[in-house]
Amino acid sequence: MEGLPVPTGRKGHVGDTRRAFLARMRDFAGLLALGSLPGCGRERPVRLGLDPFGLGVASGDPTPDGVVLWTRLVADPLQGERLLEGPLSVGWELATDPSFGRILQHGTVTAIPELAHAVHLEVAGLEPGREYWYRFSTRDAESPVGRAVTAPAPGALPERYRFSFVSCQHWEQGLYTAYEHLAQEDIDLIVHLGDYIYEDGTDERVRGHNGPEIVTLDDYRRRLAQYKSDEHLRAAHAHVPFVATWDDHEVDNNYAGAVSERNAPRDEFLLRRAAAYQAYYEHMPLRRAQMPRGPDLLLYRRLQLGGLIELNVLDTRQYRTDQPCGDRRRPRCAEAYLEDATMMGADQERWLLEGMARSEARWNVLANQVMLAEVRSRLDGELTYPLDQWAGYVAPRQRLTGFLAEAKPANPVVLTGDIHTHWVADVKVDYESARAPTVATEFVGTSISSGGDGQDRYDSTADMLALNPHVKLFNGQRGWVSCTVSPTEWRADYKVLEYVSRPGSPAHTRASFVVEDGRPGAVEV
Repeated sequence: MEGLPVPTGRKGHVGDTRRAFLARMRDFAGLLALGSLPGCGRERPVRLGLDPFGLGVASGDPTPDGVVLWTRLVADPLQGERLLEGPLSVGWELATDPSFGRILQHGTVTAIPELAHAVHLEVAGLEPGREYWYRFSTRDAESPVGRAVTAPAPGALPERYRFSFVSCQHWEQGLYTAYEHLAQEDIDLIVHLGDYIYEDGTDERVRGHNGPEIVTLDDYRRRLAQYKSDEHLRAAHAHVPFVATWDDHEVDNNYAGAVSERNAPRDEFLLRRAAAYQAYYEHMPLRRAQMPRGPDLLLYRRLQLGGLIELNVLDTRQYRTDQPCGDRRRPRCAEAYLEDATMMGADQERWLLEGMARSEARWNVLANQVMLAEVRSRLDGELTYPLDQWAGYVAPRQRLTGFLAEAKPANPVVLTGDIHTHWVADVKVDYESARAPTVATEFVGTSISSGGDGQDRYDSTADMLALNPHVKLFNGQRGWVSCTVSPTEWRADYKVLEYVSRPGSPAHTRASFVVEDGRPGAVEV
């Protein structure tokens, strides 16, 4: 069997054209689908190493009757990128208790080298809104035990549903202490909003960083394995299901569609994107519906959490037009107002708006990468805007907020990552008018580690808040956001760490905000 035809050399040595690449990918698509089906392939004798489950276990994308179970077998947990040879049989068990006294389901799947021996097992036939425990085994090795939680029953309005959302975990900029706390939280889900890895290179002496900027499939596999070597990240994955989407650093900083940060040739960058997308799929608990097809991966999707929450998971990277006006904070130029600009692409935008128009959920949620609400600054007397956010895409933002104002889906809430700081903001159709109605609430979570220890406020904070009265909170520390959702209110607790530059930081709640059913806008409590 041929391997995936993505670049394996260094940048600038691409041995494939896009046409040939896509043709080979069509031939390869059927093979990829065998990655976690029973009885596929013939196992060869191989040496597994000390711990083939050194990257841990995970679950993801829960439904009322099922969940995705994930693991990846590696030859050596400290060299997670080195592939085993041949297909491997992997046993699995799912039980109603952590001691596996009552095993409900079990079986065997085949992990293949073309998917880096990753397993994506879609379990069904479970009961809604309850805990299960799972584990994998192969030969004489057994994985850690993971906990999975199914979604509430269709239409159900539980008294409360608790989850947390996170983003931005730059390996060399800080420790993953937030996950140490999250693995102890009484929650049913973690939503990851992107920048699960960073693609850049740095000094290898910094927290064992494994080399220069990554561009090949081997590179991305190695970087993802490195990040998953963190014990606290593995513990969080084993604790609850993840619902994951990406931002830019899973591929290339500030990329937009097929446009790279440094304007590499389109065909070359699409090969790199294909490598990054495949490695991302291999390392995340995603369904077969998210299987990559060359440089494309259908990541946007919708999850129903009973009748309480409809979670629209967005992808604002793969389809966006290039950032306008030089891609930095500055006054808006004409490019920012282009009618054909897009953040989500036409298909995803239509999918989102039509889905929200039909939604009967109490809370309609957008799991989104970059800030939707506008944040203005003043430089030399001129207003400036972060033009890689929705503020640089005026027409598509107006379509979205205009829809929220007119269609009035119940209780829109936007969850955002990306900017390594905590925010709470009212989303408006018009930020120039003090009388403009609030159409949604945006909760922006800070980073897990990106940016280092951080601080509560900066010299510019007071001026920024004065210029943006719709902003209710700003904080520059590391942490996460924990949400408690009921039929009558949404509560967001903003958690912060004192430091991430050394182990053991305590965590505390910096602020809490509530949105009441039927009343858009957050109020501090």
